[in-house]
Amino acid sequence: MIVQAGYEWKSETTETRCRSLFGWRVEYKAPSPPMTARILVVDDVPANVRLLETRLAAEYYQVASAQDGVEAIRAAHSYQPDLIFLDVMMPNMDGYEACRRLKADQETLHIPVVMVTALTEPSERLLGLEAGADDFLTKPVELDTLLARTRSLVRLKRMLDELRARGETARALGVAGESPIVTSIAGARALVVDDDDESAQDIQDALSREGVIPGRASSEAEALALADAVPFDLIVLSVSLKNDDPLRLASRLRAADSTHDIPLLLVAEREQRERILRGFDLGANDWLLRPMDDNELRARSRNLIKRKFYQDRLRADVGSALEMALTDPLTGFYNQRYLMRHLRGLLVSNQGGGIAVMMIDVDHFKSINDQFGHPVGDQALKAIAEVLRSRTRVFDTVARYGGEEFVVVMPGASLEEMEAAGERLRAAVDELVFSPLPGVQIHMTVSVGLAFCEAINIAPEVLIKAADQAMYQAKNTGRNRVAQAPTIPA
Repeated sequence: MIVQAGYEWKSETTETRCRSLFGWRVEYKAPSPPMTARILVVDDVPANVRLLETRLAAEYYQVASAQDGVEAIRAAHSYQPDLIFLDVMMPNMDGYEACRRLKADQETLHIPVVMVTALTEPSERLLGLEAGADDFLTKPVELDTLLARTRSLVRLKRMLDELRARGETARALGVAGESPIVTSIAGARALVVDDDDESAQDIQDALSREGVIPGRASSEAEALALADAVPFDLIVLSVSLKNDDPLRLASRLRAADSTHDIPLLLVAEREQRERILRGFDLGANDWLLRPMDDNELRARSRNLIKRKFYQDRLRADVGSALEMALTDPLTGFYNQRYLMRHLRGLLVSNQGGGIAVMMIDVDHFKSINDQFGHPVGDQALKAIAEVLRSRTRVFDTVARYGGEEFVVVMPGASLEEMEAAGERLRAAVDELVFSPLPGVQIHMTVSVGLAFCEAINIAPEVLIKAADQAMYQAKNTGRNRVAQAPTIPA
């Protein structure tokens, strides 16, 4: 038996009980696998801090502490914790004000905050949630509830960290601005899953007063169908479903691509504590006990939806960065990096038919730049790009390979289709009327190299090199023509 700071623990693999003078009640069964994370404990009572530090350290969390709200804000910036446990009643700055400031700061708004206090009034809990807290736990706190929330919120923070890191890359590339702090959730969509008509209506009415557009499902099948068809921003799931297993539904929602990122709020009876904890293990984000307080439901829903909007913006920034990394900003075509990966995938997919590659080079392009300047040269490339875009098949891939070179990949094409397409593109450029300046017309042509392959066991570089060599053959024999490489054997 270990005794420390007035608390008594039995073996960690059996039931553990902790007794203290200030009202904590701890019940702990078999431990879950450790999840390393940085946690900041903010409390002006040293005994409270020591209790949390000891219990969290036993779960392999790294713990730092602060004594008031001012110190908490400073530590949040320097320590960048994965989770903050924040007491309410503290000197200098109370927990409510500290939470409001943390959630109003771009550098700390993504850090989950759990307010822990001896205050038991519903109005106090509501104040914490309205300040932006991710949860509000009242002493005495059961340890398994505390750890379940810790694991859930740390997982959330890790996901946000990954998105923020990618968003920083997007901003460094100049394709994303600062992610705004969400102030309104009006127009958000929520799905209420409850087979009790009165309960479902109460939840829908409360959400409507927040400006949220609610929908309702009364069964697992209906919920899955609606969630797959409508982009909801919140799912409120009753743990008291009579004809379906709500935990199985929670699991299926988390497993589906269309719903795994939608916040999940559980509504349960007080005696359903074990189901709530299991729900957190399955990926639920928050919980609410009946009898339901409308204001608390609105506050928890508001916080979850705001976080969803924040995550959506971060993902959009990542998407912009990815698009920028894979596309040519001048023409909008894919770049060489994407082309090679795409071609490699086609060569190993064995979808039937041949694969044709066209290497297209603009003839005498340097003379356009030299005579008219690079801005006119850019206009010329964009004009040719439009010709290629309008005269290739929907399922062909056109890429800017570099400089004045373009590549067209034609999956499933035959030799005859490749030859016809090459000549069609050459002729279309030859007929193009390009007039970048008043009274100036520039006649442009291209040389096209064709390569064809029926094999799937070659590197994409081999096919590109064959098309490139055919393109140089077209140039060496007079330009403005099409040349074809020998078919690469299977």
